[in-house]
Amino acid sequence: MGAIATNGLPARTRTARLRLLLAPSDAERRELARRPARRSRRDWIVDVACFLVAVGGGIYGPGALLENGATPSPAVAALTVVAGVVACAAIWWRRRWPVGVALLTVVLGGVSPAAGGAALIGLFSVAVHRRAVVAIGFAALAIALLPAYFSLYPDEIPFWVNIGFATGIQAAVVGWGMFIRSQRELMLALRERARLAETERDLRVGQARAQERTRIAREMHDVLAHRLSLLSLHAGALEVHPDAPAEEITRAAGVVRASAHQALDDLRQVIDVLRAAEPAGAEGQRPQPTLRDVAALVDESRAAGTAVALEQLVDDGTLPTATGRTVYRIVQEGLTNARKHAPLAAVEATISGAPGTGLIAEVVSRPPLAQLGQAAIPGSGAGLIGLAERVQLAGGRLEHGHTETGDYRLWAWLPWPS
Repeated sequence: MGAIATNGLPARTRTARLRLLLAPSDAERRELARRPARRSRRDWIVDVACFLVAVGGGIYGPGALLENGATPSPAVAALTVVAGVVACAAIWWRRRWPVGVALLTVVLGGVSPAAGGAALIGLFSVAVHRRAVVAIGFAALAIALLPAYFSLYPDEIPFWVNIGFATGIQAAVVGWGMFIRSQRELMLALRERARLAETERDLRVGQARAQERTRIAREMHDVLAHRLSLLSLHAGALEVHPDAPAEEITRAAGVVRASAHQALDDLRQVIDVLRAAEPAGAEGQRPQPTLRDVAALVDESRAAGTAVALEQLVDDGTLPTATGRTVYRIVQEGLTNARKHAPLAAVEATISGAPGTGLIAEVVSRPPLAQLGQAAIPGSGAGLIGLAERVQLAGGRLEHGHTETGDYRLWAWLPWPS
C-alpha cells in the first residue's frame, strides 16, 4: 500500500505500525463492545442488501462480457464463477474482518468480473470500519489492478475510458464509506460528550449535596455547642452552690431544662436534614440568624451568668444577610469559647464598620479573677477551624489568640460592599 509509509523502518516497527493502522479506533471498540453478539434486524437488512448488490454485480459483469462477444474457455468460466461465489460469500464476514474481506474481494475482483460487485462492497466496508489511510490504500490497490483486468477482458469502449470510469466508481464508493465513517465518529463523539456531561452533572449534584450537608452540620455544631455550653454552665453553678436559695435553683433548673429542649430540637432538625434526599432546600426549614439576633444571643449568655458587654455600631438594615449571619456565628463562637475555658470571665463584643471599608467583629474575654472549682467544658476544637473556613469563604480574615495582657481575642474582618 503506497499510502502507508513504512519504508526505511525496522521490520518490527513496520509490523506494529501496520497493526495500528488496521485496528479499529477507541470509539469503534467502545461501540462494538456495546453491540449485541448477534446481528440486529438493521444489521441483517444491511448485510442482505450488500449481499444482493454483490450478487447482482457478479451476474452483470460476466453477462456484459458475453453480450460484447467474449467467449471464455470452460476453465476460465469455472474460475470466474468460483471467484464470484467466494467473493459474494465473504461479504457476510465484512463486519468482523473488513480488512481481510476487502483484500480478498479486491484481488478477486481484479481477475474475475463476477467479483466486481463484491469488490465494491469490500471497499465500502473497509472505508466505513477502518481509518482513511487504510481505505485509500485499498482503493489504490483496486485501481492498480484495473489495467490488468481490462487487458484480460477487453471491451469496445476505449481502454483508458474504462479505467477512468471504473476509477471514478471506486473513488465514489470509498468516499461514501469515509463520509459514513466520519458521521459515525461524530455521533460517537457526541454520545461520549453527552455521557461525560451527564457524569459531570451527577458529580456536581453529589458534591453540592455533600457541601450542603457539611454546611448544615457545621451550622448545627455551632448552635449545639452554644446550647450545651449554657447547659453545662448552669449545671456547674448548681454543683458549686448547692445551698443557693430555692428560687435561684429553680430558675437555674428551668434554664437547664429549656436549654436541653432547645438542643434536642436542634439535633432533631439536623438529623432530619441529613436524612433528607434534597438537603439543598433544607435551609428554609430553619430561620437563619442575622445581625439583629446578636442581642438575643448576648442576653442568653447574660442569663447564664456571663458578664457580656455588647457594642454594636452597625445597622442591620444595610448589612448583607450572609455577612450578618457570619457575624452572628463569630460572636456565638466567642461566647461559647469564653464559657468553656473561662466561665467567670467578662466578655466584650464589638461590632463596627461601614460600607466600603468592611466590617469588624471582635470578642475579647478577660481572664477571670478566680476559679470556683468548676470543671472545664470539653471541646473538640473544631469550632474555630470551621469559623476560619467560613470567614475565608466570605472573603474575610480571622485572628484569634491571647494578647500581651492575657486577654483572649477573637477578631474578624469581613468585606462590606459599598
